[in-house]
Parts: sequence; C-alpha cells; structure tokens
Amino acid sequence: MTIGLFTRISSRMLVCIAVTAALALVAMSSHALFRVHAQTAPQAGTDNSVATVHVDVTPGHILNTIYPDTATGAWMDDLTKAQVDNLSKPETIQGVKNLGWGSITMRNNSELRLAAWHWNPNGTWSDAATKSGYFTGSADLGEPIHYGYSYSLPHRDFMTSGDEPLVEGPQSYWKSNPYLTSHFTGESDALHPQWVVIDMGTARAVDAIHIQWVNPYAVTYVVQYWIGDNNALDWDMGPNGAWKAFPSGTVTNGKGGDVHLKLGDNPITARFLRVLMSKSSGTCDTHGAGDIRNCVGYALQTLSAGTMDASGTYSIVYPANGVEPGPSKPRERRHGGGGGAFPGSAEDTAGSFCASSIDPWHEADNLITGGHDEYNGMDNFFTSGLTMGHPALVPVTVIYGTPHDAANEVAYIHKRGYPVVGIEMGEECDGKHTMPEDYAALYCQWADAIHKLTPDATLGGPVFEGVDKDITLWADDQGRTSWMARFIDYLKAHGHLQDLSFMSFEHYPFMVNGGSPPDEWDTLYIEPGIMKHVLLMWREDGVPQDVPLIISESGITAGGSSKGYLGVTGRALWESDAFGTFFAGGGKAFYRPAINNGASDRWNYGGGANGGGAYGTPQYTPFTSAHMINFEWLQHGGGANQIFPASADLKDAAGRTVITSYAVHRPDGNWSLMLINHDLHAGHQIHLVIDDASHVEHSFKGAVALVQYCNTPSENKNTTMTPAPDGMYTLPVGSITVIRGKLR
Repeated sequence: MTIGLFTRISSRMLVCIAVTAALALVAMSSHALFRVHAQTAPQAGTDNSVATVHVDVTPGHILNTIYPDTATGAWMDDLTKAQVDNLSKPETIQGVKNLGWGSITMRNNSELRLAAWHWNPNGTWSDAATKSGYFTGSADLGEPIHYGYSYSLPHRDFMTSGDEPLVEGPQSYWKSNPYLTSHFTGESDALHPQWVVIDMGTARAVDAIHIQWVNPYAVTYVVQYWIGDNNALDWDMGPNGAWKAFPSGTVTNGKGGDVHLKLGDNPITARFLRVLMSKSSGTCDTHGAGDIRNCVGYALQTLSAGTMDASGTYSIVYPANGVEPGPSKPRERRHGGGGGAFPGSAEDTAGSFCASSIDPWHEADNLITGGHDEYNGMDNFFTSGLTMGHPALVPVTVIYGTPHDAANEVAYIHKRGYPVVGIEMGEECDGKHTMPEDYAALYCQWADAIHKLTPDATLGGPVFEGVDKDITLWADDQGRTSWMARFIDYLKAHGHLQDLSFMSFEHYPFMVNGGSPPDEWDTLYIEPGIMKHVLLMWREDGVPQDVPLIISESGITAGGSSKGYLGVTGRALWESDAFGTFFAGGGKAFYRPAINNGASDRWNYGGGANGGGAYGTPQYTPFTSAHMINFEWLQHGGGANQIFPASADLKDAAGRTVITSYAVHRPDGNWSLMLINHDLHAGHQIHLVIDDASHVEHSFKGAVALVQYCNTPSENKNTTMTPAPDGMYTLPVGSITVIRGKLR
C-alpha cells in the first residue's frame, strides 16, 4: 500500500550494549501467543537436537500487516558530488533494484554535524543586503535541484552540542536558538532555560567561573555542579545524579559584560559544571535590531572554570592549558583522532563544552566545501530512480533550521508531486542534547508552519540515535527522567499530539570500538531481545498504539568499520533477525542498508554490488540477506503481507534461543517461514507444526520452495521440493532458511 504525503498515518553517540537481566529475559522468552509443543525444551549442541517450530495460522492472531514496498527500505546519508552523480547512473540504480529494497530515506547529515542545510540553493536571506541571517529555501518551481549544501554555524563558537561539527574550531560566539524564546513559543522563557555544560574531563576543584557575555546576555542564571556517580552528559546510559547550585552561584540581576564570579568560600570538586540561563536581557546582538531573532536568547564569548583567591585574582583550572576558548582561540583538542571523542566518552579525558541549543544564523560565506558536505538534490533524489517509484521518507531541519524553510521544502515536494511516506522532523536530537521540552516546542512551531502550506503532510520523529534502552536525562521538577515520555506529555499539553503521525528512531545495537561483547557471534543471540525491548519501551513511554514505529536508519554497528564484525554470514543473520523481530513486534517500516557509495558491503551482506546479476537471470545470486528478506520471505508489489506468530523451543546450555522463526502470509497465498539457526557449531533438525487455535493441523500442498543461505557456502541451497511428510527439515550451521508454499 502506498502512503502518500497527504494522508496521515493513523494506525552515534554510540550505545554500549548493557545487557541487563531484564533484557536477557526478553531475549530468551517466546511470544505470548506461541505454543511450544515440547514438555522440556531440547538442548542445542549436537546434530541430533530436534526443535519444534510452531506456526499459528489462526486468522484472528495476525501480529502485523505490512506493505514491503514501503516497509523495507534503504537509507542515504552525506555524499560527495561524485557520489551524488554515481547514484544517478543506471548501473547503480539497477544494483539497488537487484537487492529488492522498496522505499528509501534521505538522512540529514548537515543537522547531525552542527550545520545548516540548504535543501534548495535558491532562496532568500533574512538580511538580503549582506546575504546573511536565516535562509529560507524557495518553494517556487524552477530548474531541477541537483545538489544540496551545508553551511557552518558561526554562532556555535566552541560548543559541540554532543556531535562533532563539519567544521572544527570556534566560530564567532555562542548564541542559543531564538525559536526557544517566548516570542516564538508563547510561554515563559523559564520553561525553556538554556544552558552550557563544561565537561572538564576529570574532577577538578573550582570555586569561580569566568563568563564573557555578549548580547543578548543572561539577566538571571545559576552556576551548578553535577553530583552523581556517572556521566552527566551520557543520556543513553542514563545519568544518575542531580545538579546543585554553588553556594554563591545564583545571579538574578546580571548586567552582562566580563564576569568573574566567585562561587563559594571553598572549592568544590566536580567534573561537570552547568550555567543555566532563564531570563534574557533582550539586547540585540551584532546583527542589529531589524530582526527579533537577533535580540532574544543568550550569548557568550568566553567561558572557563577556575579558582579565585582572597585578593580576587582568578586562575583558570579548565581549560587545563589555561587558554580560554573564543573566536581566535581554539577549544582544547579532545582525544580520539581527527574527529575527536564524543563529550563524556571514555576517550574524552580532555573535556569539552556542550550547549543546549545553537542559533541557526549563518551567512553565504559559511558554505562548507570539500569532503562529505554535498547532498543529493531534492529533484535528483526523486527522479534518478533511487526511490523505485515508492514513497520516500524525507527530512526537514528543525534543530538548526527555521519553520518557514521546512514549510517551503514540504510545499516544494508537494508541488512537484513527489510521493512521500512521511517527513522526519530534525536529526538525532538526543545526540545534540536537545531537551525534550525544547524539541517539542520546535516541533509544534514547525508542524504549524508546514500544515499551513501543506495541511495533510505526515510528520514524525524525533529520529533518535541507535539506542537499546530508554533515553533518560536530568530529572525535571516532577522527577521525570524519560526523554520520550516528557516529549509526548508536552505535545499532549499543547494540543499537538495529533501531529506525531509516526515515531522514528535509529537502530545500531552493537559497538565495534571497545564496547562489543567478548564473543562477537554471541551477540546474534541478543538482537531479538534488544528489538523487542526497544519496541515495547516506546509504548511504555506513552507513544500511542496507533502511532506507527519506524526505524529510519540502522546497521549492526556505528561509529567505526563493521566489515570484520561477525563476518558476512553473521551480519546477514543479524539483519534477518532484526527485520523479523521488528515486524513481528508491530513495526511499520525498517530502513537498513546505506547506499551511499555503491559498495557491496554497504548494500547487502554477501554478493556483488549488483547482486551478481539482474534478478531473474542465471547470474543473480540469492545468497544475500537482502534477497532472503525481499524475494524469498516477503512479497513486494503484491500488497498486504500478514505477519503471524511463530516460535521454536530449542535452547542451548546457556538458556539462549538457538532458532528464531518468522511467519508471513503473502498476497500470492503462500505461507513463508524464515528460520535462523544461530548455532555456529551444529546444524539442527526441526519438526514443523502448523496449526490454529482449534488445534487443526495444516500441511503444505504441492511443492515448496526451500532456500538456505549458510555460513558454509557449499551448503547454500535454492530448490523446489516435495514437502517433508513428517514435517522434518534440517537447518545447516549458522544459516537462514526460508520454507515457502501453500497450505491445504
């Protein structure tokens, strides 16, 4: 089923795998609807271990209904111009088609990396005379847009906001996002306090702070320190602690300027300091009073933590090199190579500065050139063939954009008549430490602006980073720490929950650099539990049941090369499990492989860049996870695929589920069962039992297709056979098997 843009849906920072006891139990448990036939689950480890695989075909027991043309897809991220051009080549398009992915999602790496995105090079500047300010792409139809571009943010200065910027080093000064002030939110600035956090890398004794304010400055602010047993900025793992004001850290009548503030009589040792700002001077910045956005929020030039002696002499404690960051002085370099480490990460012993938001003001001279800074232009994206004629998922900038620019982008797509499954609002707000109330306030403004021009646009987000547990942050005044729950509550309170037409997030379950479990292959047993937990987690946070869940970007790892992780077959097993568990858990759409480079290892797990040849020709190889999912298990182009309960009872000595199973009733009438044997040491026989709630057993009629993709290539199989009369089939070592046929 095609979901158009104008029909609402009704129905990095890297995350270390912390497998809690609860998550392990989820990973090992069977679905509540499954009926296991064995009294005692057999143990894996020998070729003689027999598992009962049960498929429940009761019509009323459908777990989910999906439409593969829009439910399975690929994603496209930052590009060079050469890559944009390469993606438009017929052979590249054919290679994507051969892998069978339906829809595609365009990612927004500009916003991910602290930059402004010009989706349309043609548009207007708020200050036309100087070509600076706030850029709004034109919604008028003209020459097709072939490229998009990134622009650095001068008002970022030395702040990171959690992600590494496309352009390193300080800019002009830091200023908060004007769209988070009362002029735009319609509520008190005290409800959206802005902050800067100093992560000193290690605990240091401080009793003073130096802030060089510029306009607009904070009239009311408080300097705090973090009391807790872990990282204040690690929202993925959940900071356990609280902010506490320094004894003399509260200012209620700030005058701006160069401030050396004594924070108390005695130094306090802490790693994290926060300057929390709640009332602005309203004085205009260097760009003048002609635009209200220049005159709201907070701005500062220099920041450091230190000590002050009895004579009032200030000594810098952090930055440790004694050099305060600013326009002409780079912030202290962080460990981790060219890109630096994420704030608060294990490698980040040098520390960093992190801000709650950044003013999206920029100018024409801030165009970023060289490297992965261009983007597939909107028209080129839709007309090149990459979308396969299916609706695509398209982003708008929110965190570093403007509502009018986003509204024009959606209107432009509408005027062109391009099919869109939905509009993703922003990019990885959690990775930029955007407060849930702040993102929600922006979401409401953007939704109003977009729906003013395009009333039926389908909007969603918040596009979380790859997570395996709830994103929790500093408690609010009600003690709430769940990011998603607070975001949902804000939308409800402001009458905008109906504007959340889907909830999207990214899925990267495993780390490569220092965070993966000791035995990589063992991580394959964990994936189904991780996925089930994540899907349940969002519902527990308050995402309504009729709001679909979408994984808009994913991979087995993030933040480093995953080529060697698990090997080709292991990655294929992970991908098949991820898709199967996601759809069995009620997920709407899953975008998995990156197609940026045309490199085969980015497209699929196994086979050449073109899948070994065109699908349907002798040269095409079916031994890829993409083929197994898209051509053997699911049916594209036919309409509704119904997911039914399936389970297997084989456990290994550690109590782990050895075989996972996923059943689908396809539009062509075939029942298709995907079975994954995680055991790298033994093949296993299964006894396939297909019945319904009335305990009426069903069997295949006529021939069945049997396709097996194995860790040992010589055991790969793609054949048609007579159904086993006793229901017995063999799953090779480390393999994906699809059994497909019609039932009597």
